[in-house]
Amino acid sequence: MSDDAPVARPAVRWVVVALVAVAVIAVAFAIGRFTAFGATAAPPHPGENSAEAGFARDMQVHHTQAVLMAMEIYRKTDDDELRTLSYDIATAQSGQRGEMYGWLVQWGLPQSSSQPLMTWMEKSGEHSHGDTAALTQEQLLSEMGMATDAQLDELRSDQGRPADCLFLELMIRHHQGAIPMAQAVIELGSDARVKEVAGAIVTGQSAELDAMRDIQSRLSCSA
Repeated sequence: MSDDAPVARPAVRWVVVALVAVAVIAVAFAIGRFTAFGATAAPPHPGENSAEAGFARDMQVHHTQAVLMAMEIYRKTDDDELRTLSYDIATAQSGQRGEMYGWLVQWGLPQSSSQPLMTWMEKSGEHSHGDTAALTQEQLLSEMGMATDAQLDELRSDQGRPADCLFLELMIRHHQGAIPMAQAVIELGSDARVKEVAGAIVTGQSAELDAMRDIQSRLSCSA
């Protein structure tokens, strides 16, 4: 071996190793800080008694009946405008109902509650039903704008203009019950996606109310 050959310098190697170790520790520390920050910054899921949970449960019940009525009139109406509107109601509310089901699954909450309907609304300015615990299930459903079993049977049996007019009457009342529920969760809730969907319900169903009243007038349903 030549006397001029370079000789490895252990001190230099140790400096390199030390620098690498410091870099690894710094990266690990940064990841830990980021993870910890993300954990504390992430908003908690809505709880069992939250407005969001109550809204998701009650609105699923509400939407289920709306879809049923909309598909019934879609199947048999001869009015093209009403068929289009009923299809839009059924598809929009089916999608929203599925998303609400998914929220409760994501939050680790059951799909139903022992609390009376609309209990979650009691602190809202939209609540005008008194003590929900003092009302029967039938009274609560009526306050929500839900059709009775007898009205649904009549809708199934009616044909032609009587069926169209009954559907419009029932669905207008149904929408009038849904909008305050959506406004209440916007007021009381904190989950951004829930409030976004509730806002879409207010906007969409308000427009549908106008359309249904126009069809009522055209069909002379109030005559």
